[in-house]
Amino acid sequence: MRVVSGVCKGRALKAVPGNTTRPTTDKVKEALFNMIGPYFDGGLGLDLFAGSGGLGLEALSRGLGKVIFVDRDAKAIQTIHENIKACKMEDKAEVYRNDADRALKALIKREIRFDYIFLDPPYKMQQLISLMQKISERTLLTNGGYIICEHSHDVELPESVGEFTQYKYEKYGIIAITIYSRFREE
Repeated sequence: MRVVSGVCKGRALKAVPGNTTRPTTDKVKEALFNMIGPYFDGGLGLDLFAGSGGLGLEALSRGLGKVIFVDRDAKAIQTIHENIKACKMEDKAEVYRNDADRALKALIKREIRFDYIFLDPPYKMQQLISLMQKISERTLLTNGGYIICEHSHDVELPESVGEFTQYKYEKYGIIAITIYSRFREE
């Protein structure tokens, strides 16, 4: 597992010890960022089920200004910190140990709005639709922002959730990526 492109290109990333996480493959990461970028000029991202932090670090390497990493697993949090340090991105990252619902409540209180939200929950606990509804209700995504969902290829997500509309959908073997966007008149 490594950073695919940007200022940290080629940097090896540690995986979370054990089998509780499923890191996004380099091939899927490359395809995903080609759909939404591939490079950024600043912006704020949320990596909600961060695992090793690979998606958020890829976004930072490609120019995102800051990423908030959230995971509920202590080993994942330790791995995220190690990977952020290895990429020298400490000044562009916030890391929190929390479950997704409580993290969203805390972010709502801070009145933060994100340009990119990465959702890669455990496949067995498919929470994507309910999470996107909460994100929509509280306007946690900027106008023109994207929600990137990684899920099992056999999960079909709706064309729209709240104020988000499906922008792209691709399958990569047993993995699928569904990207939603928020574009509306304000």
